[in-house]
Amino acid sequence: MIARGLLQALDSRQRTPLTLEDNQSVQTQTDNRWEGIWRSATSHYRGGSRRLARVFNILELPPMETSADLPTIQESHELAATALRSAKRRRRRTGPGPSPRLLPGLCSRKRNMAIVSPARHGFPFASSVQPKQSKQRSAISSRGLPILNFRICDLPSVDMFVPTANPVREPPIIVANTVLSLLALNYPANKLACYVSDDGCSPLTYFSLKETFKFAKIWVPFCKKYNVRVRAPFRYFLNPLVAAYDSEFRKDWKMTKREYEKLRRKVEDSTGDSFLLDGDDELETFSNAKPNNHSTIVKVVWENKGGVGDEKEVPHLVYISREKRPDYVHHYKSGAMNFLLRVSGLMTNAPYMLNVDCDMYANEADVVRQAMCVFLQKSKSPDRCAFVQFPQEFYDSNSDELAVVQSYLGRGVAGIQGPLYCGSGCFHTRRVMYGLSPDNLENNGDLSSSATIEFLDEDSLARKFGSSKELVISIVEALQGKSNPKTSLTDFIEAAQMVGHCHYEHQTNWGKTLGCLYDSVAEDMNTSIGIHLRGWSSSYICPDPPAFLGSTPSVGFEAIVQQRRWGTGAIEVLFNKQSPLRGMFSSKIRFRQRLAYLWVLMCLRSIPELFYCLLPAYCLLRNTALYPKGPCLAITVTIVVMHCLYTLWQFINNGFSVRSWYVSQSLWRILATCGWLFSIHDILLKLLGISNVGFVVAKKTTPKTMPISGYEPIQRQDDGPNSCYIHKFEFDNSCHFVPGTFIMLVNMAALASNFVGLQRSCCHHEGGRSGLAENCACILVILLFLPFLKGLFAKGKYGIPLSTLSKAAVLAMIFVVFAVGY
Repeated sequence: MIARGLLQALDSRQRTPLTLEDNQSVQTQTDNRWEGIWRSATSHYRGGSRRLARVFNILELPPMETSADLPTIQESHELAATALRSAKRRRRRTGPGPSPRLLPGLCSRKRNMAIVSPARHGFPFASSVQPKQSKQRSAISSRGLPILNFRICDLPSVDMFVPTANPVREPPIIVANTVLSLLALNYPANKLACYVSDDGCSPLTYFSLKETFKFAKIWVPFCKKYNVRVRAPFRYFLNPLVAAYDSEFRKDWKMTKREYEKLRRKVEDSTGDSFLLDGDDELETFSNAKPNNHSTIVKVVWENKGGVGDEKEVPHLVYISREKRPDYVHHYKSGAMNFLLRVSGLMTNAPYMLNVDCDMYANEADVVRQAMCVFLQKSKSPDRCAFVQFPQEFYDSNSDELAVVQSYLGRGVAGIQGPLYCGSGCFHTRRVMYGLSPDNLENNGDLSSSATIEFLDEDSLARKFGSSKELVISIVEALQGKSNPKTSLTDFIEAAQMVGHCHYEHQTNWGKTLGCLYDSVAEDMNTSIGIHLRGWSSSYICPDPPAFLGSTPSVGFEAIVQQRRWGTGAIEVLFNKQSPLRGMFSSKIRFRQRLAYLWVLMCLRSIPELFYCLLPAYCLLRNTALYPKGPCLAITVTIVVMHCLYTLWQFINNGFSVRSWYVSQSLWRILATCGWLFSIHDILLKLLGISNVGFVVAKKTTPKTMPISGYEPIQRQDDGPNSCYIHKFEFDNSCHFVPGTFIMLVNMAALASNFVGLQRSCCHHEGGRSGLAENCACILVILLFLPFLKGLFAKGKYGIPLSTLSKAAVLAMIFVVFAVGY
């Protein structure tokens, strides 16, 4: 209502935008225009100046007394329109053609959000943090800096990181689309730099990156000229061309699509036929390179020398691959991220960095501006923002449970000290990654006198950051908040190769207090805790449409292995220096934020969940009661029904169906017993010194999805191609499927024995005989493990292999004999 009143006032003036030719004339016209706006708004809106002052407060405009600093009428009109659109909170659907330009500085106000309470349904679920309503204010989003579009020269630079490790499990065409979406963002091209880290040192990845740049010279101007919403080509060209668009756009659209098809075919052909890469002289560097044994490679694919930032320019594009030797520990993704941090510090030294997984493309063209709204705000709060996290959303599979968890848990944690770093879709502050704390900064952002002595001492710099003099100079400039260097990127290739050596981090603070922290394969959570321990806060922005969209592995072995790695890394955090269990009442992290981090214990629920899936079958086989009788049974059933209805309400409240709720409940039970159970096994072997935890890269595939609209890329219909994953659960000979098959066979055997009356007679047992409740519990377990039941009768990759079935059958027979025998 307030924004609408200002819009009516602005529209009533009907004046042309101001020009910037004569400063004095512009100043006089600005004062006159704002006087007219004030009068018009008060006439359109009852309440006069007090309510209009609220409008200025919402739109981040200065008070009326300082009219010299007020924006133009055009700027204010756009800000008011932005506030009005944000208030409506509705999705807009567009075709493949030109989309409306997003207005700059789009950030929502702080809201009263749900916060986190460290409670769940008993000890097995104590690790999961259940969000509840509270009056505490959330940090989901912050009041942003207005008029970004009119202050292009003041926007800071941003370095974008895209890590990849295996061209087979992470197809180069997916990496290419992610890079293209980042290069085409609505941000000055001279202030962006994209760094691709190839931990597999593959010539195919470098070749595809070179071809990607050639297409980017066509794709980037096309996106900015027509304001294309979806800026990943493989998603944008899913929709056919609509005849309603003008001839110029149709011509450019067809030409751009032809060029993308050439890029796709060339990359796919080079994947199948390696001899196609032999003609490139630049690929000789990769001739003797092996994934785990190669030297440092740094290549500048493209350097933006224009420096103007117009719509035809393409940002910097750099390929890097750190040195690897069999005798050195490389720390997996966290080591690659620290190398990215050092190389980008040498070449561009941007104050902010964006980390995006190679399979998560930028779905929102203004995502960088949205993050800058948080970083550039002039807040007087002592808790400064260290990073801005966007939620992870996916386009190719059923991820409803994750969406619900982020909607409640993510926003709830944001209301305490800020969200957790999720490993992708996150903007970091370079100075924070270099080890600064809020206490080291003055109110104006400069280093304090004590911090200057501590961080800028020459001996201290060399000891903490390594022996590279060029890197030390860039770090000093970053800590002091100076602007980026103006030299060429190619001048730092030799220094960048030096900081990528295996021994460079030896006896330094990299991975300990600097950059991404080591000692866990879950480097994101480890780093997040380290940042919050220093007293920093973080922000959570959940825009509509989603800022980033990614792909997930096929439901089956790949998904379970990925969950096993995440679970193992989360448990590792409990035993390192950043453990939330250490010093619960010390450090600068809030106590409730520590409790929120205890969701890492979620993986430990696999043990009680396994027992609970077997208890009903055990009681049926022994003919004993598991649940109470009479009124007490009604209380138990009521609690279970209330929990189910509550989780169902969460799904429906987020726009999902009942089927999605059932599918998600089934999936998480399977992950708990088939994936997280092996995480505990890995941790035990590590603690006993038998083996170390490995890092398995999840396999990504380019999915075949239905045509989508520009504003609604997530397929959430029940009849969609990926929604019925439960009918297409893939199996193989892996041991991960033995527990689920074992649970299914045991419950089926218990129901069968109860049906024919073969269970053991325990009529004199104090608990009484088993009854309807135990039978219903067994049926519920079978329904939750329905993919395994279907796998018993399916064939091919959707059927349970004979070896897995044999192992589970032997375990089931032992369990039945133990339950029935004496």
